[in-house]
Amino acid sequence: MTLTNGTGDGQLEGAVVAVAGAAGPAGRATLLQLAESGATVVAADSDPQRLAEAVDAARFAHGGATVTGDTVDLLNLDEARAWADKTEKEFGRVDGLVHLVGGWRGSSSFADTDLADWELLHNLLVRTVQHTSLAFEGALKRSGNGRFLLISAAGAAKPSAGNAAYGAAKAAAEAWTLSLADAFRRAGGEEQPPAAAAILVVKALVNDAMRKERPNAKFAGFTDVTELAERIAGVWSKPTAEVNGNRLWLTPQP
Repeated sequence: MTLTNGTGDGQLEGAVVAVAGAAGPAGRATLLQLAESGATVVAADSDPQRLAEAVDAARFAHGGATVTGDTVDLLNLDEARAWADKTEKEFGRVDGLVHLVGGWRGSSSFADTDLADWELLHNLLVRTVQHTSLAFEGALKRSGNGRFLLISAAGAAKPSAGNAAYGAAKAAAEAWTLSLADAFRRAGGEEQPPAAAAILVVKALVNDAMRKERPNAKFAGFTDVTELAERIAGVWSKPTAEVNGNRLWLTPQP
């Protein structure tokens, strides 16, 4: 399934979209794009200073946009549920959860894999997905046009020897997200699920700061965070039945 670009022309007017892991480069780009598209954006991160900077940047870029920030520890299920409940109570609905919590650890070979990396990546890439999906499932169903969007990597489908922990964690997060998609399917049938869970797959992400740090690097096949943000916003332009349970490839499928 191929995504169309987001238009940024009020296509999400009136929608309420939560963004987990909002303080990183992809999060900042997504806050900007969602605000430009007319959404009310509810951002969360565990770093209050970086979160405040990201929220302020989105507000400044799009005067009049509603962009709020909550410091949330997504490794705590109770905090994730409290964030979801607060968001729905305050804004009356939740139409999306964009999951941008990330991290990477790798090794020079399979034999050199450090299982401490697995512990870290399991928490960052799997546990946070479990908590946000469990917390937001009900609100997304009630929306009638909800989206749960996981950002994943092509390495989940074809992991390299030095990325065993990363690839396994991404694959687990994808499987969990597809289980959520099945829950949506069971709630409304194949043709009319009340919400959609989908996976946007990239090779890796790049941003302007990375290019500045490595001016000679080509970043071949990488997806710019601004393109990712446009694609995220564009997912709401497709019917839930077309989106639910799909991997949406932003890079060639391995």
